[in-house]
Amino acid sequence: MMAAIILTLLSYLLGSIPAGFLVGSSAGVDVRSAGSGNIGATNVARTLGWKKGLVTLLADVAKGFLPVLAAHLMDLGDAAAASAGLAAFAGHLYPVFLRFKGGKGVATAAGVYLAAMPLGILVVLGVFVLVVLASRRVSLASMSAAVLAPAVSWALSYPEEVAWVSLIIGFLVVVRHRENVRRLLAGEEPRFELHRPGSRG
Repeated sequence: MMAAIILTLLSYLLGSIPAGFLVGSSAGVDVRSAGSGNIGATNVARTLGWKKGLVTLLADVAKGFLPVLAAHLMDLGDAAAASAGLAAFAGHLYPVFLRFKGGKGVATAAGVYLAAMPLGILVVLGVFVLVVLASRRVSLASMSAAVLAPAVSWALSYPEEVAWVSLIIGFLVVVRHRENVRRLLAGEEPRFELHRPGSRG
């Protein structure tokens, strides 16, 4: 029990590490004041280029993946693994290092799913890619994948704890995208375009 509690606390702290903010700072840019103002990989890629966006993406995925993997390696059980994954996700959304103002959690959620339901993440990722290709809107793809994840978890008979955590994550992802939903409904959501070094605007 104590090991599971400690892992959950450490998972939150790991999730709180603001990868996008750190990547931006290393380039002399506060991503919270650039583009959409989000610290996630999409905004980093949009403002600083795909390489820095990729670094941010991998770091944010790792924040969700490693705690769940650690719980499995320590043989702490499904509940502890789910708790660790949810704590890491919460850390990204509400990071103690940025006064609890974080990102939208999509990449970190993907990391949780990669460790908790490796077959299921292929389905979820496939939906994400299809929606991005069809709409060129990462926000819509993110919400579509997040909403689908709980159903995929149940359909593939993953542990009940994984299904409930994916349901909570899906709800929070949609909540964090509420401004995107407003813009989508108004037809004002921008299409995703990568920043080109040296370009204007």
